[in-house]
Amino acid sequence: HDIGDYLSREEKLEKISDLASINGITAINGWTTITPDAHNDWLNQRDDSFSEFIEMGNKKNKEATTLFQNYSHGLKTNRDAWTYNNSLKKLNVNIESLINIYNRELSKIKQLSNWDFDKDVVQDSKYISWTRALKNDFLKEKPINNNVTQHKVASYRPYTKQWLYYNPQLNELLGQFPRIFPKNESNLTISLVGLGTPKEFSCLITNTIPDVQILANAQCFPLYLYEETSTENKADDLFSHAETNTADGQYTRKDAISDEGLKHFQDAYPTETISKEDIFYYVYGLLHSEDYRTRYADNLTKELPRIPCVKKADDFWAFSKAGRDLAHWHLNYETVEPYKAKLDLGGKSLKQLEDKDFYVTKMKFPKKDQKDTVVYNNSITIREIPLEAYDYVVNGKSALEWVMERQGVSTHKDSGIVNDANDWAIETMGDARYPLDLFLRVITVSLETMKIVRSLPKLDI
Repeated sequence: HDIGDYLSREEKLEKISDLASINGITAINGWTTITPDAHNDWLNQRDDSFSEFIEMGNKKNKEATTLFQNYSHGLKTNRDAWTYNNSLKKLNVNIESLINIYNRELSKIKQLSNWDFDKDVVQDSKYISWTRALKNDFLKEKPINNNVTQHKVASYRPYTKQWLYYNPQLNELLGQFPRIFPKNESNLTISLVGLGTPKEFSCLITNTIPDVQILANAQCFPLYLYEETSTENKADDLFSHAETNTADGQYTRKDAISDEGLKHFQDAYPTETISKEDIFYYVYGLLHSEDYRTRYADNLTKELPRIPCVKKADDFWAFSKAGRDLAHWHLNYETVEPYKAKLDLGGKSLKQLEDKDFYVTKMKFPKKDQKDTVVYNNSITIREIPLEAYDYVVNGKSALEWVMERQGVSTHKDSGIVNDANDWAIETMGDARYPLDLFLRVITVSLETMKIVRSLPKLDI
């Protein structure tokens, strides 16, 4: 029995209360027989036409023709409080403390003839965060060496970067990132909302390692794949047609779009000259199509995207150009022009403010539904924010609200570790007003994103 769409909690409960029991539902007022489809979907049944398109990736069937040769879930540390921080200095302190405790406990149990992990090893999450992989290393009596060079800038959440301690022992699952972001090599990844989450489909391109929750249970599709260069490479190996060797010659780089994927699109548009990079950006543009997301919403909650070829070559190029334009805004969000919102500075000018006046602990709306204004801190209020900027939603909420959530100070409940976004502003960016400018810049990004999305061609396939 369908009680209706878009109802509030109170409205749903009221309808259930009026019915009193299932006896209140008769054939006249709304029993509907549901027949599961071929996929055993009972509700939100998939559109079968989706299966006609090329898969982005498939790790279950290695024989499947896929658009990307490889992809990865986002990075899983399973101890974010320890391995991520806005301050590189504080990250090093936290990591050193954790490693020292781990190695101390390892030395202790080596002196014991019989010992029990749960009883004889410190379990207090204030000092250490045990996970399956770290416990297994401990049981194998494998020490951890602190390598201070193992730091990377990572994309932790939408429009939020942090320092990451990148270490196989302290990151629970690296996935394919040793092939996607090896050492200091550059790359781009398109991260997608993963399967089995309540979040509506969305995607985001980044040029740093994406965390698994940059989008809910993120799956990440790269522009390039890297392989360590070997003098023994043969003509028929995976990288025999590699695009280029990296500057130091240590890695060979290849497009992640497969040869089969390229041929698939070349066959669809035989008079066009199409590169793998064009296809990569076509994918990013198409995945922003509101037509695509609406038409295949039920498929996208249950399987990875499949990518149709639009009928007209002009539309292919329109989606590919849109993907490039979106990537420009989404990758350069820290440097684009800030939106000129009205700043209430308590009678002062921006030039009169000191670094301490930009310190932010938690941005907030004056009232729940008053989103044209944001109280930045006691010294600064942002006014006349265009409401349409909140239309750009990624991973379940607007990009602006992600900035509001992450540009502040938080304390991890178990460990007591403090993560202060102002540290990133001052230590990494060298600018105390970075959080304020970031919010204003993401207004610009949001408006430009929606302008591009709303100008995309209709999905004619």
